[in-house]
Amino acid sequence: MAHDSDLFSGRPSELVGRQVAGYRIEGELGRGGMAVVYRARDLRLDRTVALKLLAPELARNDTFRRRFTHESRVAAAIDHPHIVPIFEAGETDGVLYIAMRYVEGSDLRHLLDRKGPLPLPTAVRIAAQVASALDAAHEHGLVHRDVKPGNILVARGTDSDHPEHVYLTDFGLTKKSLSLTGFTTVGQFVGTLDYVAPEQISGKPVDARCDVYGFACVVYECLAGHPPFRRDDDMALLWAHQYDDPPPPTASRPGLPAGVDAVFGRALAKTPEARHDTCLAFVAELRAAGRGDRGRRHPLTEPAGRAVPRDGPRPPPPWAQPVVGRYP
Repeated sequence: MAHDSDLFSGRPSELVGRQVAGYRIEGELGRGGMAVVYRARDLRLDRTVALKLLAPELARNDTFRRRFTHESRVAAAIDHPHIVPIFEAGETDGVLYIAMRYVEGSDLRHLLDRKGPLPLPTAVRIAAQVASALDAAHEHGLVHRDVKPGNILVARGTDSDHPEHVYLTDFGLTKKSLSLTGFTTVGQFVGTLDYVAPEQISGKPVDARCDVYGFACVVYECLAGHPPFRRDDDMALLWAHQYDDPPPPTASRPGLPAGVDAVFGRALAKTPEARHDTCLAFVAELRAAGRGDRGRRHPLTEPAGRAVPRDGPRPPPPWAQPVVGRYP
């Protein structure tokens, strides 16, 4: 068996054919600073899986290992058609790993890069599947904290009425695990900044409505062609999430029904209390707005902490400038 650092940092061509636990690596699917995902063969059940290997330093932290074990078990217990099933989670030769269902297809990031903004019915159809997965996870006490297009897998559907089947992934390692074990050093941030909720930035406690915000950012991008906030640097982007009003989607895509603006205004409220309580409630209101059905819309609540209108975003003051590190 190779050393743990070899498994994590080795070139894909060097690892093909190697065995990790009961899996033979066949190729690399993706990597980031915290994990590498491989396509692998389950040698016991003779099936293809997605095998995620975590950075070796994570396994050396006892608190992280305990939480990893607990959260992997909780995620594996969720039986939902739109959550990627976890087959096994464990440790081998100093490396933590998660074996998951291998999903043939692409992810929403690649879909948006290839096709651009989606038609409203398509976006709502995809969003409804993701929302169902998120709400199911919330019912089990899991908050994703990193909803982004790259964590939404899009596979072929069953028929013309269901042209795609969507999976939400990366539930076996929630970001709470990292924040509680010192892997977010002072000034660093775990998450993807285009989709991060204000309370995550400020370090406040988070609940399911944190995912409502991140999820709404993703759906916004599906419709407008870009995330709600576009800034030249990370600090300005963090500031925008906390203090700037999101521009209405119709400003980028005038053909959208006018009612969708108010739906996103609520879902992207600065305070969790002003948002929808569930992801499915957000999608239901968005669907109703798309039909022009005002009767099914939830009453709007004026978001707390709204910025005073001004001519464009202002840069954050020096005291509000942490050092930001990106994680995939």
